[in-house]
Amino acid sequence: MIKRFLSFNIPLGIVIVFFGIALAGFGAAVNFIDRNDIYNLFIGDMTSSPEPLEFGAVPALGDFDFFSKVRERFISSKADFVEADLSDMKIKVYSAGDLVKEVDILTKGKEGSWWETPAGIYRIESKEENHFSSFGHVYQPWSMAFQGNFFIHGWPYYPDGKPVSQGYSGGCIRLSDEDAKSVFDLVGTGTPVIVFERDFASDGFEYRSVPPELSAEGYIVADLKNNFVFLERSGKDKVPVASITKILTALVAGEFINLEKEITVPESAVIHTSRPRLKADESYSAYDLLYPLLLESSNEAAETFASHLGNGRFVSLMNTKAKAIGMESSSFVDASGIGEGNISTPEDLFDLAKYVFNNRGFIFGMSSGHLTDSVYGKPSFEGLSNLNLFGGRIDFIGGKMGKTNAAGETMLAVFELELNGEKRPIAIVMLGSADVGNDVSKVVGWLNANY
Repeated sequence: MIKRFLSFNIPLGIVIVFFGIALAGFGAAVNFIDRNDIYNLFIGDMTSSPEPLEFGAVPALGDFDFFSKVRERFISSKADFVEADLSDMKIKVYSAGDLVKEVDILTKGKEGSWWETPAGIYRIESKEENHFSSFGHVYQPWSMAFQGNFFIHGWPYYPDGKPVSQGYSGGCIRLSDEDAKSVFDLVGTGTPVIVFERDFASDGFEYRSVPPELSAEGYIVADLKNNFVFLERSGKDKVPVASITKILTALVAGEFINLEKEITVPESAVIHTSRPRLKADESYSAYDLLYPLLLESSNEAAETFASHLGNGRFVSLMNTKAKAIGMESSSFVDASGIGEGNISTPEDLFDLAKYVFNNRGFIFGMSSGHLTDSVYGKPSFEGLSNLNLFGGRIDFIGGKMGKTNAAGETMLAVFELELNGEKRPIAIVMLGSADVGNDVSKVVGWLNANY
């Protein structure tokens, strides 16, 4: 469960106003404090000091009730903000808490791609009347960047003036040129952007269950659409997770490194790994490095990503991302998963699976071996092996396995299984297993036999 309260600042002279929001036993609040007119977001509960949180993904905003309360706090606090409802495909602009403009979203990032924008609280980072995209090689009129490579903008066009096709998308929120200009004129840099999409609502599907015998010390088996838990043992126990860590590594690499960027392998990254492939001083695109990372559990690729941003910063970003996803009991000490300090719980790893499934399905596609080509082309590595055990199965959506002395055998796997006459995405997390392949196979067989 995510514990949140929000605070943001307005100019000196405004009285501090504190609003409490009760949400499943925790508080969310909006404060006004003068500090250079910068909006700040905090997390914490009502009994402890707030901790700073960078603007970014807030999966709780996939819950309509939570989203509505956050929006109402902004409105009642007379805030300026932008609401991007990716379910109803609407952009709404608020000034001093009043709705001043509503326009249609024409296109958004494709679901399951790197360019799908997850629910969260962002802010307008920069504005350009006509931004040139180095990724799509197109001009984007009335561009407003709100999260790294994500923009709100008008209809893109090529340097020769030809507009892009209806199906073209680099993942941004696209408006008509007229609507984009009207929004551009109304919002300033620093304005919060609340992105909402109904990802995690329960859809009413129900199950009954009878447990099988498993060797894993901790596990959870649950439906990613309605959160129904079939099986759980020691779901809150913190234990080493080994190379499951690399799913989080892929998330951070994809969000903070341009996937087209060439990265040089440092000498320090050439370490023991299952399939040695990388050589010091050779360069590979970030996109290419994701394949050995996720298919062959390459420690070399993990360390190359971490070294590129600086190991300390990369690990810090991993821990920040984990907390933003809701992995409150998890902590990480390296990008490869080698260290015993890479700790999580079955319940936290279910949250990770849910986040990747809903927002970064690209990662699961790579890890399953089903994704062999993309907008970036085919991977440059040849003869890659899939060490994730179930890579040859058509119903394996994706996941990651690992093994260390401290962790035993571990796995996070997602399957599409036909249960009760309907195909369902099922997450299986196994930690501290004596034979993780056998445990996962038992669970899949049990689900097929009973549902």
